[in-house]
Amino acid sequence: MSELRKDPIVHRWVIMAPERATRPIEVTDLPHLVSSMDDPFAEGRESTTTAELLAFRSADSPANGPGWDVRVLPNKYPALSRDTSLVESTDSLYQSLSGVGAHEVIVECPQNEGNISRLSDENICKILVAYRDRIVDLKRDPQLAHATIFKNCGAQAGASIYHAHSQLLATPYVPSLIEEELAGAKAYQAANGRDIFDDIIARELADGRRVVVDTPQFLAFCTYASRFTYETWIVPRQPESHYEQITAEAIRELASVLKSVLHRLEVALNDPPYNYVLHTAPLQQAYLPHYRWHFEIYPRLTRVAGYEWGSGCYINEVLPEQAAQRLREVSEV
Repeated sequence: MSELRKDPIVHRWVIMAPERATRPIEVTDLPHLVSSMDDPFAEGRESTTTAELLAFRSADSPANGPGWDVRVLPNKYPALSRDTSLVESTDSLYQSLSGVGAHEVIVECPQNEGNISRLSDENICKILVAYRDRIVDLKRDPQLAHATIFKNCGAQAGASIYHAHSQLLATPYVPSLIEEELAGAKAYQAANGRDIFDDIIARELADGRRVVVDTPQFLAFCTYASRFTYETWIVPRQPESHYEQITAEAIRELASVLKSVLHRLEVALNDPPYNYVLHTAPLQQAYLPHYRWHFEIYPRLTRVAGYEWGSGCYINEVLPEQAAQRLREVSEV
């Protein structure tokens, strides 16, 4: 039987419709990634990329040469650029901003591997440190308001290159979904005198059915009102609004949790395409007691179609309780 569920933070409705999972699907012409010997991100081909902004490499290796584990590069085809000034244009109806921002690529390993669940914990730690360090650097630019880290894994998730990589897009505005989360969390705290993320963590631990991985510092769970099948969040247990303030100890634990969740998704769902996104507080704001940074992971098992685009309400074919149970049943790496 179908059920309507409401997200407690942004008050977005989701339709849980498990019966739809049995409907016939005839469209199979999904795009495929091209993987070749000409991998542009492979070690040894550094001369074909833009000059690195940050790299974790062996002490005796030269910049923009072999010997690295993780590299951060300006995107060759940027959506926004730092080589311009912020200019606003408005009239009685329309508003525009010049295309100022930052668009970077985080190359996550030197070998031709597509899924970071197969990388070492140490390698994943360096990826997470790169995220932190780049946000710290971009925070110094007063023109930038927010930085979003995102990963597209698989052609159906929007990736055009097989080699494991993620991206950072910094904008002169705060994205609307982040604004909705900030407002929803602030309103909940004002009405209840409590942090909504604390209450969500407490409820998920007490219920237990949607928990995927539980560690001293993090909780990974399939969200109550999941928009996407097997949607999983990783949330820190302690109040932390800005990811860039994460400690080295927490990064080590987060790397283990992220690897565990992605490995479980890979095994349970036969290596699915997926996206993940880091939601964190605006760059130029101080600590926000009502907000908490977190990772959101979206396996791309079904297509977003007309109803979702037209209404903003999603239809999910697998209950999060069932999704979490299946993920828990997968053995650790």
